[in-house]
Amino acid sequence: MQTTSSGIPSDPHQSDTAPPSAAGPPAGPGGKGRRSLPWALIAGWVLLLLVAVPFAGKLEGVKRDTAVDYLPAGADSTQVARLQERLPGGDTIDLVLVYHRDGGLTDADRKAAGGKATEVAGRHDIVGGQAPRAIPSKDGTTLMYPMALTGVTDEKERAEAVKDVRAELASHPEGLSVQVGGPGALSADSQEVFASTDGTLMFATAGVVALLLIITYRSPLLWLVPLGVVGVAAMAAMAIVYGLVQGFDLVVTSMSSSIMTVLVFGAGTDYALLIVSRYREELRRHRAPYDAMREALRGCGPAVLASSGTVAAGLLCLLAADLNSSSGLGPVGAVGVVCALAAMMTLLPAVLVLLGRRVFWPLIPAYGSEPRATRRGFFEAMGGSARRRPGAVLLGGAALLGALAIGVLNLPGDLKQEDTFTDKPESVAATQTLAHAYPDSSSQPISVLARTAGADEVLRRARDTEGVARADRGRSGGGWTEIDVFPQGAPQSAGETATLHALRSGLVRVEDADAVVGGPSAQQLDLKDTNARDRMLVIPLVLIAVLLILAALLRSLVAPLVLVVAVVAVWGAAMGVGGLFFDPVFGFAGVDPGLPLLSFVFLVALGVDYGIFLMHRMREESLRGADVPDAAVTALRTTGGVIASAGLVLAATFAVLASLPMVMLVEMGFVVAVGVLLDTFLVRTYLVTSASLLLKRWVWWPGALFRRTPASSVSSGSSGSSDSSVSSGSPGSPASSASSASAGQGGASGSEARPEPAVRGG
Repeated sequence: MQTTSSGIPSDPHQSDTAPPSAAGPPAGPGGKGRRSLPWALIAGWVLLLLVAVPFAGKLEGVKRDTAVDYLPAGADSTQVARLQERLPGGDTIDLVLVYHRDGGLTDADRKAAGGKATEVAGRHDIVGGQAPRAIPSKDGTTLMYPMALTGVTDEKERAEAVKDVRAELASHPEGLSVQVGGPGALSADSQEVFASTDGTLMFATAGVVALLLIITYRSPLLWLVPLGVVGVAAMAAMAIVYGLVQGFDLVVTSMSSSIMTVLVFGAGTDYALLIVSRYREELRRHRAPYDAMREALRGCGPAVLASSGTVAAGLLCLLAADLNSSSGLGPVGAVGVVCALAAMMTLLPAVLVLLGRRVFWPLIPAYGSEPRATRRGFFEAMGGSARRRPGAVLLGGAALLGALAIGVLNLPGDLKQEDTFTDKPESVAATQTLAHAYPDSSSQPISVLARTAGADEVLRRARDTEGVARADRGRSGGGWTEIDVFPQGAPQSAGETATLHALRSGLVRVEDADAVVGGPSAQQLDLKDTNARDRMLVIPLVLIAVLLILAALLRSLVAPLVLVVAVVAVWGAAMGVGGLFFDPVFGFAGVDPGLPLLSFVFLVALGVDYGIFLMHRMREESLRGADVPDAAVTALRTTGGVIASAGLVLAATFAVLASLPMVMLVEMGFVVAVGVLLDTFLVRTYLVTSASLLLKRWVWWPGALFRRTPASSVSSGSSGSSDSSVSSGSPGSPASSASSASAGQGGASGSEARPEPAVRGG
């Protein structure tokens, strides 16, 4: 064979010369298809990419990140927001101008503050049409000017209005602190933070995946192929999601978009690791890359399809959630997983086939060579330790997970709106200044909307409600009147929450008023309550869906239960680890109410993903006649490397979320990354294997394998790795037995002549 000066084979379709007897069947009528099919697949994806890129770029413009967009239409706070849009001036931008001097405000400070407040009121449409009233603090250090801007309906225009107000307040006496806070400023700061997440996340995720692929493949060329393909899948996913937004008014948030990016890169790279590992193995048995890839897809394709289907099904269960952000995340995430699957099952094989063996340089899998088995000992040792004392290993692992899960008791309370950023923006600083200067009152009103005919009675009852500092009548229009209620408690404090409940239970009794209570704090309360209801509904749906898919795939009820119990235990342990880190280490003041549900969905769906690779291989070994102990240890030995590499990649991609400035995404990335690592290196390797060893043939109850008597002569070592499950060994150095080429199912034909070992091979 001809080679270049660097030793790279010059022919991508053939490596080292093999004896004529081992050449395999000559190319027949399918030779033309072998050449044309990869090019056709690539051409199809190129055309798809040309169409997708313009629409993918438009996804940023249709994201919705306000609390009202997250909430269901029936929530009281959602109804208030919709009614406010119909009042004169439309929805308002509630701001608070905060002037503060540590030693106490001077007369010059008060004069400057009043002049600036009047100037702002003159340049913007203010509810009431007059300059806002100054409210001094009791200690004389702070002045606040609550105001509501109207006439701005577009979110971008609102953010620009907040920037304009801040620019107008830039000049002030030296030593005087001037901050713009309130719900409108907090929303504008959130938009600015979200706007920076997509590019940061995309580049950071791509960089992490590239580094791990380089380490895994030890090739200067190979890592570029899966990384490029997963980038194509990400573009296709964003374009499809944009189409769903336009066609079905799907709610897409910055959070769901970020998680979709991580899923595409994480799941897509996992599938690439499995396919490339099996393809490398088949290149040793087939002269033509096309034939090797065909057998590789036959071998690992069913497991990849089943695992991706499980993840997609788990995500789609979120459609049952009332919270718009959760129900929208379901199809958004499922689209990402399906696009990753489609690209890895079509575009990746086509590119690899055209590039041929040389893409693996310098570790080229030569035709007829034997793989290096340097990594098999590690997983054989793990399987051996589990086999010697399965009961002790299972109890020890379960005790460790249980101990970690106790950390749930240390989780901080619910995350407040001002604590949602890892870095403190101006709006949060203003909130903290107000909380210190006005401990007995709130600068953030509770908004009450009532029919104008009953507004006077609603106003009277609101003022008489315990915990209310004052209540003022606001705008009226369209038969509705707005009432601003200022509670004594700070925003999202226990006192304010009690006041909210008292208002809702008391004002609803006013006849013909149809009073509804909303505002920023009410929105956060409704988010918490809706999340609690969604957990009760979605978690059982996810468990049922995953169990049904696993039962159909494994033809058993016990094996799916083992896997599901394992991943639920992992979720509990990962949340417990979060409790040990969130407040003590990271300094987070709370946990987002949506974290338990979303982390459960991801860890169960993705954890079962790896369980499928292990148990499917174990089932194939059992079908060949191996008893369960031999099949379990063999499955661990042959799939352990791939699962470990895939787990590291997936954990690393979710860990990238920790680089974003949103506490919710940091918490999500941390919990899922910890859970994936626990699942990969403890649950799959030790606990599931140990449980299978203890259950023996009962693991397959009530399927045919449970009733089947294994052949005593069959050992795990004789069952080759060419099955319909996952390829053996790690992606960098797949492990397969010498007899695997004649194993019969999914690999080379048993009648095919075994080629002589080549001189060299990767």
